[in-house]
Amino acid sequence: MSDTVRVYINAKPVDAPSGCSALDAVALLDSSAADEIRSGARGLTDSRGLPVEADVPVERGAIFRVVRRRGAAPDATPDAG
Repeated sequence: MSDTVRVYINAKPVDAPSGCSALDAVALLDSSAADEIRSGARGLTDSRGLPVEADVPVERGAIFRVVRRRGAAPDATPDAG
């Protein structure tokens, strides 16, 4: 059994430690995006666009997107990836 699983954050592959959270996987790709999720400025969705909690454990092949939260002030920073 592998110690890492391949997941996708904004269509970019990330090899994340098995059992880590979606937020941990985002942090591996883009620490500033992870900080924005922690602050509530951004959120996570699954491949269907449904919201997911940042602490959900990753599974092999999972797809997450970093999105702007509804009601969050628009900024000039594009979504991670």
